[in-house]
Amino acid sequence: MYCNQCDIPVCTKCLASDQHLGHKLSEILQIVDEKKDKIIKDQTELNDVIYPAYQDIASDLKTLQKHLDEINKNISNIRDEINSIDLTNDSNNISKLFNITINVDRYRNLPQKIQSSLPKFAPGRINEELGKIFGTLSLSSLASDKHGYSMKTTQKSPEAGSSPPVKQLLDEPETVTTINTGYINYLSNVACLSDEEIWTSANCNTMKLYNINQGSLLKSITTKNLDICVSDDGAKAVVVVNQAGKLRFRYTGHTPTLKNQPFYPLRITTDSQSHILTADINNECVHIIDQDGQFLRYIHCGLSEPWGVCTDTNDNLFVAQWLNRQVKKIKYLK
Repeated sequence: MYCNQCDIPVCTKCLASDQHLGHKLSEILQIVDEKKDKIIKDQTELNDVIYPAYQDIASDLKTLQKHLDEINKNISNIRDEINSIDLTNDSNNISKLFNITINVDRYRNLPQKIQSSLPKFAPGRINEELGKIFGTLSLSSLASDKHGYSMKTTQKSPEAGSSPPVKQLLDEPETVTTINTGYINYLSNVACLSDEEIWTSANCNTMKLYNINQGSLLKSITTKNLDICVSDDGAKAVVVVNQAGKLRFRYTGHTPTLKNQPFYPLRITTDSQSHILTADINNECVHIIDQDGQFLRYIHCGLSEPWGVCTDTNDNLFVAQWLNRQVKKIKYLK
């Protein structure tokens, strides 16, 4: 049961004592539902109203860095509140539900909007004696020279913010580089990895990585399948289906783990060996499974609340850690 007057859960031993005598009681599941409704409502207000309002304020500020730092700090705190609510809602731990405190009131009163203005020069009249000391300017004259000017980007106005530099369209577009990919099949896709590298793929199971400037082949990868891999944190499982959408397998964790907590997968990635890697925030590790769903090993490496994961072209693993806001680069293949 739940004691409404004391605002705490109570057990049969508590009810048998005089501590809650005459207090109004409610079924605890009813209170759980009410509290969940309340925190979902608070989360909606934080996510849809307050958080965007703070972002708008941050984008409008042009002066007072200290004030801007406070706004950005609140934005980060609100984001943490929203993530904390997500974890609490997905948990079956009732104690977490009762212990969570949502600081919506703290953020409802938006900070003052600060208007800044540049100083203005008010010219005065120079008397004749001072004019003799400083000298005079001759009248301006105009002359025509069609080669005298080139197109320049003027200094940005304060309203321009972080807008990209203005670029003019070429009268005639020109080809800078042509890369012969050597595919037998029709070339169908290209993706820029950086300013220097691109991935290409054709109507086959081979992907090729090229250096853009040199046109040289850096890596060629043959894919083992076209499976779709999904991390389902609600179902606490990694789900893999084939390209037709037919279920291949579900991975629901492997025991023992370092912390012996329930499997809680978040972000997911794959590597060149068709391994599937998923972050397990409860056990603070990354699971590696093969393309058929068989567990291979854990990656611990002192991870703290791993959330996001990705691999680069050399199969280095990058892990985004939620609470301490650090990214770790991990080598796990020979």
